[in-house]
Amino acid sequence: MIIVDNALKARQEAGKPVRVGMIGAGFMGRGIANQIANSVPGMELVAISNRNLDAAKRAYTEAGITAFKTISTVADLENAIAQKQYAVTEDAMLLCRAEGIDALIEVTGAVEFGTHVVMEAIAHHKHVVMMNAELDGTIGAILKVYADKAGVILTGCDGDQPGVQLNLYRFVKSIGLTPLLCGNIKGLQDPYRNPTTQAGFAKQWGQKPSMVTSFADGTKISFEQAIVANATGMTVAKRGMLGYDFRGHVDEMTSMYDVEQLKNLGGIVDYVVGAKPGPGVFVFATHDDPKQQHYLNLYKLGEGPLYSFYTPYHLCHFEVPLSVARVVLFQDYILAPLGKPLVDVVTTAKIDLKAGETLDGIGYYMTYGQCETSAITLQQKLLPMGLAEGCRLKRDIPKDQVLTYDDVELPQGRLCDKLRAEQDAYFATQKTMVAAG
Repeated sequence: MIIVDNALKARQEAGKPVRVGMIGAGFMGRGIANQIANSVPGMELVAISNRNLDAAKRAYTEAGITAFKTISTVADLENAIAQKQYAVTEDAMLLCRAEGIDALIEVTGAVEFGTHVVMEAIAHHKHVVMMNAELDGTIGAILKVYADKAGVILTGCDGDQPGVQLNLYRFVKSIGLTPLLCGNIKGLQDPYRNPTTQAGFAKQWGQKPSMVTSFADGTKISFEQAIVANATGMTVAKRGMLGYDFRGHVDEMTSMYDVEQLKNLGGIVDYVVGAKPGPGVFVFATHDDPKQQHYLNLYKLGEGPLYSFYTPYHLCHFEVPLSVARVVLFQDYILAPLGKPLVDVVTTAKIDLKAGETLDGIGYYMTYGQCETSAITLQQKLLPMGLAEGCRLKRDIPKDQVLTYDDVELPQGRLCDKLRAEQDAYFATQKTMVAAG
């Protein structure tokens, strides 16, 4: 969004920076803090919340900000913002409730905790930019319903691969082509990876082994492509996506897909392992005008019928502040569900599971996630991956079997379960109302 830089510059010159609160101060959160503090004129990170307060302090300190206040009430936070002081707190809800914050960045990576944060933010009319595909891919559709009713924007972010795909998708549509595939390039896909196998890589880059595992075992890319599908109206060609292993350039993959199948499905999301330019994204699209096809061929995009567009990188935290600017200054969504969910991520046994066991979290030892159509997920009562943690198994489940609600006992009292049930009911009602109309 080229206009964002000048808009932020104008806010800087006017002395009215966009005021941001961030919830979550892990690896990505620290990167965002550093980016806003040192590279984004016209924006101030006025407060950071983290359940471990030292992590919030570390995020500011590593960004070169050493003067900040520890606060414990909304009044303290509002006073700090008014006095142009930075604030840290363990209580995320203070950031949701305080005046003087234009938007929140949610970087928790947690489903249940993130649900409470987003609902509280919406209740207090705060825009939210999420770096949390797991939450979005589980109950993003109903959260957007609440956000729309409150008149605020709830969106994913630039920088991560879903946002990069949506930017490319919008560009391709804007020049008159019809996108039929949104793709994500991976270097590795092994559903049986776990925190033990990924410990060395995690240590090398200063990340959590579970986070690294969620990349390696395919769960993260499943959530990423699910939210792209739900933001574009696309679907998946099969459970788990096609997921080709291809060592050439993505431009060379256009002949690997059946264009008529893509059209009949309304477009698909997919991923490829090993292709160049990794770790980028790509969009394959068609054009119906023979005259424009001639121009596309002249411009070295080939004879079609699929034309390849790609972005050779994704820069994660570097671009997240631009998302905030798009939301606050231009009321622009980066990516959000169009309405009824089309693709879900379902829980799959990574090992043989035993009755009585309690499922661990995303990126751990017991489960991995796969994309599945929302229609099949509902029909077969499949257990969403974002709800799996903490569930108690009623029966033995063999490796690679997808779990259903009937296989587990849900933890008591979770807001994410309540909203998932509400989401299912709400969009079932919407479908019925449309059909009746």
